[in-house]
Amino acid sequence: MSGVSVLILTRNEEQDLPGCLASVAWSDDVHVFDSLSTDATAHIAENFGAHLSSRAFDGYATQRNAALHGLLFKHPWVLLLDADERVPEPLRDELAALMARGPAAEVSAYRLRRRDFFQGRWLKHAQITPFYLRLVRPSKVCYEREINEMLRVDGQIEDLLQPFDHHPFSKGIAHWMAKHNQYSTMEAELIARGSRGAWSARDLLARDFHRRRAAQKALFYRMPWRPILKFVYMFVVRRAFLDGRAGVTYAVLQSIYEYMIVLKTRELEACTEPRRER
Repeated sequence: MSGVSVLILTRNEEQDLPGCLASVAWSDDVHVFDSLSTDATAHIAENFGAHLSSRAFDGYATQRNAALHGLLFKHPWVLLLDADERVPEPLRDELAALMARGPAAEVSAYRLRRRDFFQGRWLKHAQITPFYLRLVRPSKVCYEREINEMLRVDGQIEDLLQPFDHHPFSKGIAHWMAKHNQYSTMEAELIARGSRGAWSARDLLARDFHRRRAAQKALFYRMPWRPILKFVYMFVVRRAFLDGRAGVTYAVLQSIYEYMIVLKTRELEACTEPRRER
């Protein structure tokens, strides 16, 4: 397919990368931006004919911006993926149709629905954030916030209908927990520094999903009992139980992740408080 380049960020992804690359074999411009992997990631990328670039990792948003703004893409539109994500045929066909008719000049990014899978089941109800900006004009976008990074877009955003698939537990629950242990540390550091984000009633009611989501997250970080609130929201409001055992388990894991953030934030704030004189 002409018109769409693909960018995949990696770090020791020898297990998931082959499936990801196979799902984008339709693109004639696939780039793997690697964070100095120590496994067979680079070898796999080269075997698939992808363009391989390497850079020492120094932050999620920083790494993504370095790839988006430093690589030479063949096409003006870039599809952003992680190694544990896949592009199904319906999305491939929708991308082909979009490029055939030509995106409007004022559009800088497209929002796609992501389907998260756990224990072989799509977390249709339990998934917290189903929409992501993944098809972009690199010159019109920039990542902000180092953890759970957000994409700032200069221009209009439109939606695509077909989803892409995500397998966050492909390496097992232990790997997911280790990764979210790291994420929780970074989130706690941001909160301890006072970077909870800004929110307003207008932002909470905004039509734009990402603006609304950012405001919700900023408000949520100011609430007490966040782990319990998160579980109640996922289990009762989003009805995670409709996804069966996988949905309930995922709600529990997300609550544990939130509790890790709370505990680490308290620990960091306690360390910065002036010691009382005896």
